Amino acid sequence: MERIVNFWEIFRQNPDGGIEPTRVVRIGGVQMGPGVVFGPGVSFGGVNLAQYAGRSLRIQEDQEIITILGIL
Repeated sequence: MERIVNFWEIFRQNPDGGIEPTRVVRIGGVQMGPGVVFGPGVSFGGVNLAQYAGRSLRIQEDQEIITILGIL
């Protein structure tokens, strides 16, 4: 099912400023899960996710995986 969510509904910011997914997330063919911490300048599937913190994301949920389809 496709839906729109806020970035912070599927990611969290750690005390050190790093960002990590709260569930298994796929973007551009790259999959990551909790424990994968990233910050500014780190790209997943060619996308620097940190620059979109706080933005709306178009996602699709399939069982345990959230696929990011677009950034609004």
